[in-house]
Amino acid sequence: MKKLYIERLGLRGEGVALDSDARVFVPYALPGETVVAEVEGDHARLVEIIEPSPDRIAPFCPHYAHCGGCAVQALAPAAYAEWKRGLVVTALRNAGLSCEVAPLVDAHGAGRRRVTFHARMEKGHARVGFMAARSHEIVEIESCPLLVPELAGALPAARAIAQILAARGKPLDLSFTATLDGMDVDLRGPGPLEEHETGALIKAAEAHDLARLSNHGRLVALRRSPVALIGSARVSIPPGCFLQATAAGEEAIATRVLAAAKGGKRIADLFCGVGAFALRLAQHARVSAFDSAADAVEAMFASARNSEGLKPLDGAARDLFERPLSVQELAPFDVVVFDPPRAGAQAQAREIAKSAVKTVVAVSCGAQSFARDAAILLNGGYSLSLVTPIDQFRHAPHVEIVAVFSRRDGQKRLKRALLG
Repeated sequence: MKKLYIERLGLRGEGVALDSDARVFVPYALPGETVVAEVEGDHARLVEIIEPSPDRIAPFCPHYAHCGGCAVQALAPAAYAEWKRGLVVTALRNAGLSCEVAPLVDAHGAGRRRVTFHARMEKGHARVGFMAARSHEIVEIESCPLLVPELAGALPAARAIAQILAARGKPLDLSFTATLDGMDVDLRGPGPLEEHETGALIKAAEAHDLARLSNHGRLVALRRSPVALIGSARVSIPPGCFLQATAAGEEAIATRVLAAAKGGKRIADLFCGVGAFALRLAQHARVSAFDSAADAVEAMFASARNSEGLKPLDGAARDLFERPLSVQELAPFDVVVFDPPRAGAQAQAREIAKSAVKTVVAVSCGAQSFARDAAILLNGGYSLSLVTPIDQFRHAPHVEIVAVFSRRDGQKRLKRALLG
């Protein structure tokens, strides 16, 4: 056991202390606290808080400090908001960038509409919940207060599904999405199903009123076709498809994307998914949208065909990591929006940096990859006016970012791009 003084919160929301000049990470400890911890290497287990932080508040979930889903739940709101904004500030500073970072925007709304539970099998019994911090150990939970009310039945359904597959002994991931037509569930991990398992899962889908149940994207039971509302468009979403974590988060991000793209006549939406931005942008401009998920792109196009008042929306399924839009392909666009996975869009950012695109709107869920991609654009001659952090992952060390880049030398670069 060691007595440690917590200096700050790290990137994972863990308290950071120095032990003989070596950094030690202490989950659930807060800056300014003196604690007793069991240290093993560069990580520690919090045993006792000797001097609590003045910003420490009572956590609202009984599973906090056991379940690893929430990293920072005992920090007062103002200090929490500053820490989360600081994640973006620190990432930009570490990349050698200096720019204005706006105050954190709270976009939790009614709660998270997507959640993935984990299941592990022990002697024929399925244990279902979230993983403990820095561990694969499952912490079984009865409920999660961060979820939308429409996911209130998710845990009972997850336990029933996992128990049906418990005899396989395989770990499972069970992804639930709240849709307009009920819960949509996609399983990962079980592999091909036996006939008796499929039958039991169909009965479980009926018993728990699931809209759809899929296994690795392959349909097991369809009772209602899951639909998500994107702006004014209704989208029949494919199994396991990506949606922003909260509806409020999607709206907060989309509002800023549309404001930045205002006046654009030709817009490219890269890593478009099912069209969270493209379907909204197409109300005002011609849009070309690309994503590697072919089923998501087709769902977007199907929605566009059934929506009134949209301008032309085209594009294709395309792996933008392996085959980013080139400088020549970017030439027709005056606005580019890109929203890649957490790994960022390094290859695509390099092409954009060489292009003549006037306005670039970057959306990111990874502060470090955003800072790297931002540096590429800035080195290519773009300027960055404001970075806005958006919090739809409340109490987790993840933050969404919206940033707008612009350039003034577009005509010269356009000529060079067209000349090759």
